[in-house]
Amino acid sequence: MAARAGSLAICSLRTTRRLLSSPPSHLVACAPHLRRTFHASRQHSSDKPAAAPQTNPTSSPATLDKGHEAYHSCLSSNKEWAAEYTKANPDFFGKSAQGQTPQVLWIGCSDSRVPESTILGQAPGALFVHRNIANVISPTDTSILSVVEFAVGAIKVKDIVVCGHTKCGGVNATLGNSKLGILDVWLQPMRILREKHHEELEKLEDPEEKRTALSRLNVQAGVDTLRRIPVVIEAMKERDLQVHGLIYNLHTGLLDDVETKEDESRKETRASTFTLQ
Repeated sequence: MAARAGSLAICSLRTTRRLLSSPPSHLVACAPHLRRTFHASRQHSSDKPAAAPQTNPTSSPATLDKGHEAYHSCLSSNKEWAAEYTKANPDFFGKSAQGQTPQVLWIGCSDSRVPESTILGQAPGALFVHRNIANVISPTDTSILSVVEFAVGAIKVKDIVVCGHTKCGGVNATLGNSKLGILDVWLQPMRILREKHHEELEKLEDPEEKRTALSRLNVQAGVDTLRRIPVVIEAMKERDLQVHGLIYNLHTGLLDDVETKEDESRKETRASTFTLQ
């Protein structure tokens, strides 16, 4: 009897081990604890401790990201901003994802000190934006023409703003005579303004006043160029689209208006010249 009992015990143990090593699907489905028991038994039966995960010292963030802290700071700040904005405006991002209806097209300089939404105190979605070096508006620049076409023709903005600023590097380069490569081509419209207004600019002895004066002239020229674009002419006539000029003062953080008014006769002459059928 003892021998028979021992044989049954051994058989039972072998069966249990076989079930644990390869349990039938119906047992796994009905008794998930068998799988946990199986893994636990294998771990305890091993004489060697589990190997620690391998790490590659060269992939350390501190090593890879040295010198790029500003970029990662931006990513961290984005998460904080998104969380705070969601907390204050739970439905904002959901609505924003459905489409945009900005009322203003902002054309400004790429200078990092003139972030339009910040200086205007506007939320995302309030402005349609185009920025380039020295806010130059050229009638042959397909990039800016595409932006204007979409903003005016499709989005139906009500106002266009051309904004320059004080201490503009592009303006300073235009007033100098150093070779700058491709920038010489880009700044040519502003250099033409320097030539055209040579006498009045030379009367200004203060270099900063001269730079600001050329910035204003550049804004005025940009407004004139925009007013010659057919889609703008049509919108000005049919739905009172307005084009404005501004200068942002880096010393004060304030915007100053640039005179861009024109009489009716000039409007009619321009419309008859540039309106296309």
